[in-house]
Amino acid sequence: MADQEKKGISSLFSGNLEWMQKTDILFGIGIITIVAMLIIPLPTILLDMLLIISIMIGLLTLMIVMFVKRSFDFSVFPTLLLGTTIFRLALNISSTRLILLDGAAFDGKIIRAFGDFVVRGNYVVGFILFIIIVAVQFIVITKGATRTAEVAARFTLDAMPGKQMSIDSDLSNGLITEDEARVRRAEIRKEADFYGAMDGASKFVQGDVKVGIVITLVNIIGGFIIGMAMRGESFDVAVTTYTLLSIGDGLVAQIPSLLITTATGIIVTRAVSDDDLGEDIKNQMGSQPRALLITAAAVGASAIIPGFPALTALIIAAALGSLGFFMLKEKEKESEKVIQEEKEAKIKDHKPESVLPLIQVDPLEVEIGYSLIPLVDPEQGGTLLERITNIRRRSALDMGLIVPPIRIRDNMELNAASYSILIKGVEVGGSKLQIGKLMAMDPGTVEEKIEGDEFIEPVFRLTAIWISPDIRDEAERKGYTVVDCPTIIATHLTEIIKRHADEILGRQEVKQLIDNIRQDYPMVVEELLTEKKFSHGDIQNVLKNLLRERVSIRNMVTILETIATFADRTNRNADLLTEYVRAALSRQICRSYVDKDNSLSILTIDPEIEEVIAGSIHEDPVEGTIVSIDPETHRAIMDSLIEAYTKARSEGHLPIFLVSPRIRSVTFSLLERELPDSTVLSYNEISPDIKVNIIGSALLSSAA
Repeated sequence: MADQEKKGISSLFSGNLEWMQKTDILFGIGIITIVAMLIIPLPTILLDMLLIISIMIGLLTLMIVMFVKRSFDFSVFPTLLLGTTIFRLALNISSTRLILLDGAAFDGKIIRAFGDFVVRGNYVVGFILFIIIVAVQFIVITKGATRTAEVAARFTLDAMPGKQMSIDSDLSNGLITEDEARVRRAEIRKEADFYGAMDGASKFVQGDVKVGIVITLVNIIGGFIIGMAMRGESFDVAVTTYTLLSIGDGLVAQIPSLLITTATGIIVTRAVSDDDLGEDIKNQMGSQPRALLITAAAVGASAIIPGFPALTALIIAAALGSLGFFMLKEKEKESEKVIQEEKEAKIKDHKPESVLPLIQVDPLEVEIGYSLIPLVDPEQGGTLLERITNIRRRSALDMGLIVPPIRIRDNMELNAASYSILIKGVEVGGSKLQIGKLMAMDPGTVEEKIEGDEFIEPVFRLTAIWISPDIRDEAERKGYTVVDCPTIIATHLTEIIKRHADEILGRQEVKQLIDNIRQDYPMVVEELLTEKKFSHGDIQNVLKNLLRERVSIRNMVTILETIATFADRTNRNADLLTEYVRAALSRQICRSYVDKDNSLSILTIDPEIEEVIAGSIHEDPVEGTIVSIDPETHRAIMDSLIEAYTKARSEGHLPIFLVSPRIRSVTFSLLERELPDSTVLSYNEISPDIKVNIIGSALLSSAA
């Protein structure tokens, strides 16, 4: 029998206390029990135990709040605040029921103990003290905590966009990883949710205090009525009984409420820290020993005031002065120790300086003068970091190019209002801005000019005007295109990326593109890299050729399939492979240049020019494809091409040279230096659904 009892007890507490680990079930049962307490009478023994638990919860909550390092680390606090408030009110109602039913026979030890301790035979004084405690809690602590919660919630929510932008800028500049950004975003959401919940939960505390006062008054008045009218007790007995019990009941309810309210005030006034509250107070208040010494001197000087307790003032001043003196000495010792440790560390760790970081260059970099720093700082309203993030995203969508993180740094050697764009440490663009002004450009439709400082804008080298922000509306009404300084830098950077995309694309970026394709098209990648034994460098050469002529490489599947198909036929020649890839991308390429009526404005080339160019092409084992044309013929060809192009542009067309596939890439190379915006297509690249509109022809002087 004894063994069976032991087995029963062991089975109750075995299984790793699984029944205690069901916290959601236990919490639900607890809420139901609290609601039941509002209706079902409790025995005084159970009431005493629950009152002690209420005080314990209040004290435990206060201690936890003092030791958390960040407010939202205790994110359950708003819900806990509601639960404890309902719990105290249920206990208050239960105790009120017993007090009014039992009267002098009420034997709740906790309530009687609190009543006797405060009242001490004088019920008027006891009642006044109770009112003072409630007033301090309601007017000072509760009201202050509620107001602080409202302000904290508003400022936290207002600061969210700025914090999100800061995280995005750090991520785009490579200062943090994607995982770190995800963690920081989650912390921002937790902080906003916490203070938003605290803004509403703090109202429970206010209502709790008000209801406590009402319940206490109801106990006293109701007790008088029940004791004297229903039980026939004398006035003295009724006053003694119900005042003592009501005050004791009110204190038992208000003390845990005071603890929770104090915890509420502490948690909404806490700043984010790496230490708990006690450590912060010690470090921050103890960091100024001179303040302690001055305060000690002031307290000591107060001893000369007539009637002032001189001995007490001197004792306090001496204690405070001694503390300040020892802290000052300790601080000096720590400073000397730190200096000595730094000297020893320098001697011990003195090694030859590494110069490896000095030879590293960033793929893409923007240097700014110190006057342009506000354009970058989100806290000062700067939007340049956000624009650069959008530039990288736009480059991926438009060109299929993975732009590496763009580093932005201030350069004191630059003019204060200047910026410089560098690719691999070499400047490729830059300009000088006028801070606080806007740039107004004439798109060709302006009839009435406005006053301003004329200059050559840095992107397209057009004439523009610096204007005051006050006349922006006027300038836009007159037809000007008006942009601010961040837009100028962002537009210039975008154009630099487009013009030098082939230089920005490195093997690392090529590997990332191929690895991304491998996830959905593993067969394509395996055939090219494994069966055809193409290296990332071979693929990079084709992609660089495409980007050099501003052809998007976003359709990587078609590009890789075409390379794999024609690899053997072209003997892996990157230029020939590029032509086959361009033919495969013909629809995409044509769509970039068609007019509204789905037609291309075409410039043809004299067959004599094509023959001269084709006959001069040679393959060099070192330099690759080269063109050997005598200077006089070269000049004549270039003059005819430029003349035809200029004439077509003056007539409002966007001209495209159309040539045979064998000379297409060479013709572009000839034009690239003198007409950097020119486009050269071959017959194979014209999609069947595209209309061809011949607007002119480039002829040699002799042919003309």
